[in-house]
Amino acid sequence: MIKTFRHKGLQLFYETGSKAGIQPSHASKLRRQLSQLDFAKSVEDMNVPGWGLHALAGNLEQHYAVSVNGNWRLTFKFEMGDAVLVDYQDYH
Repeated sequence: MIKTFRHKGLQLFYETGSKAGIQPSHASKLRRQLSQLDFAKSVEDMNVPGWGLHALAGNLEQHYAVSVNGNWRLTFKFEMGDAVLVDYQDYH
């Protein structure tokens, strides 16, 4: 279950469907990814073909990412079976 968000626009999209805080062209894939993340109990549950699940390093150690589109990633961490610090980031 998703417990916390870092990205307010992503949280608004998740809760209301508003695309105001995200790239509108990413809405369909983000909806699928957030639905899967809400269902997930572990990182392995996000290992969907084509999403490119990978662990992050440095100051985001223990966080994971899946590809949304181009440089955009959905990042998250799991704590006690729940997704926390869910973010939507443009990696340059």
